[in-house]
Amino acid sequence: MHPDAVPFDVTASYQASRVRITRIPAGMREVAWHKVPDPVLTVRLDGSVEYETSDGEVRHVQAGSFVLVEDTHGKGHLSRHSSEAQTVIWVSLPNGLNLPPT
Repeated sequence: MHPDAVPFDVTASYQASRVRITRIPAGMREVAWHKVPDPVLTVRLDGSVEYETSDGEVRHVQAGSFVLVEDTHGKGHLSRHSSEAQTVIWVSLPNGLNLPPT
């Protein structure tokens, strides 16, 4: 860090098994119930999505936001995409956001 920089917080390091960039086409709209293969941190660069979980929770994720998707079993979630094309970075986290053993 530069000596003149204002201090800021940085989290611990988390192991990621892969990083993917996804381009979701315009008009995708609703995607039926589905699961993720492993916990994934999604970083939405543009567009927006609404996730609905099997317990009824609804989360709206706008451009510039991120969400940890962990439903690797069970019914999964619904995705309702905004009408425009979207770009999303997917960071697969095999251990979720649990700290690795020290």
